[in-house]
Amino acid sequence: FGNQKKYGIPNMMTCDGPAGVRILPDCGVTTTWFPCATLLASTWNEELLQEVGRVAASEVKENNFALWLAPAVNIHRSPLCGRNFEYYSEDPLLAGKLAASLIRGVQANGVGACVKHFACNNKETNRKESDSIVSEQALREIYLRQFEIIIKESQPVAVMSSYNKINGIYAAENKELLTDILRGEWKFEGFVTSDWWNHAEHYLELKAGEDLKMGCGYPKRVKKALRKGAITMEDIKGNVRHLLQAMLRLD
Repeated sequence: FGNQKKYGIPNMMTCDGPAGVRILPDCGVTTTWFPCATLLASTWNEELLQEVGRVAASEVKENNFALWLAPAVNIHRSPLCGRNFEYYSEDPLLAGKLAASLIRGVQANGVGACVKHFACNNKETNRKESDSIVSEQALREIYLRQFEIIIKESQPVAVMSSYNKINGIYAAENKELLTDILRGEWKFEGFVTSDWWNHAEHYLELKAGEDLKMGCGYPKRVKKALRKGAITMEDIKGNVRHLLQAMLRLD
């Protein structure tokens, strides 16, 4: 994203994770395949995780990427979950502390980390339409706690919202989650991106505080919402400001 040369805005490339820098084999580039997040978490070693982040960031930078789409820190709710290999633990304190250490290692190298999937993505099947029904107490104590630790201790460049709904509202459209809690309570300073090709409505995402819709967004629908007054130019300027401020943090 970015790539607005006439305004002096550079291109900002992302690469997927979380077990290393993921590049298609036919590109002919070899990268390190790190142990999965669950195994890293079983070390309980913050210094080791910071070193993994530092080494991963060197490969991100070497391959001309700006943002690593990692770490992923959702909660292990079942040993049968098809996404557990990307996630750290059933314990939010352990996940939060270790992932914060990894992010500090990554961002010390001039590239950004993108923590995901915010929030309550604890399964693989039907991720784009599932609805996580959860009380506020459980949400705060279990499913948001690791994200809170990460934001306060490592201030990642980006947060990726999850595909799923939370109590009937897409996480990507949830202003209470993306603005009131993330920015208001936890003082997050980076930008929020969607997961790729989610099913949320673009202008509602922008209005909720999600700054970037991937893979390409729906600008015509946003312009239509703007003409109808469903979103304001001030909303959009806020989204752009978050993206530009994040770029200034990166090499």
